[in-house]
Amino acid sequence: MWVMLWNLQKARPLWMTNLQENETEEMGEQATGQLFNPALAHCLSVATCGNVFSCGAEDGKVRIFRVLGVKCEQELGFKGHILGVSQVHFLPDSYLLLTGGNDGKVLLWDVSNQVGKKHKSPVKFTHRKKTKTSTYAKQKGNDNALETDEATCTELLPKLIVEHGEKVNWISYTKIKGSRNILVADQSSCISVYPLSDF
Repeated sequence: MWVMLWNLQKARPLWMTNLQENETEEMGEQATGQLFNPALAHCLSVATCGNVFSCGAEDGKVRIFRVLGVKCEQELGFKGHILGVSQVHFLPDSYLLLTGGNDGKVLLWDVSNQVGKKHKSPVKFTHRKKTKTSTYAKQKGNDNALETDEATCTELLPKLIVEHGEKVNWISYTKIKGSRNILVADQSSCISVYPLSDF
């Protein structure tokens, strides 16, 4: 349930966050019992800019962080899968994010409006005051409704939904003969290819 930023030269973590602690802050008094969908971190993907990364977790949420010098700050959190998020993958040179879940769905998200307009430099804003407001998704009758500490987003909805049908174990993106495609692997011995022509 931990996400860590490491200094590989010194082999020690520079920054870490416990996804479950943030989840229990959001849930308040209800969090005293057992968590049936713990926030186990399943996968990470780094955007081409190099200082934004996404994390998919067992609780069905996707969290997006920005590296700010030797710390990270969560900029966005949203839920799109009814089961755990098994894979996340940023498409090259964009803030388009593919997510695959244990619910058998592959979703394409455009998070450029939420993270693309933020500061670009990973070192300029290292001394920002940390707020106590949670940036995780706050349910408002819609699983995709979202509030952040800096701005309120009305809804973040997927741009594409692929009903793969089986738990997604691995997801990637490739060009085949000039056409953009999503590659999906599950527990079978086959890799499925889905066209990504509209984006």
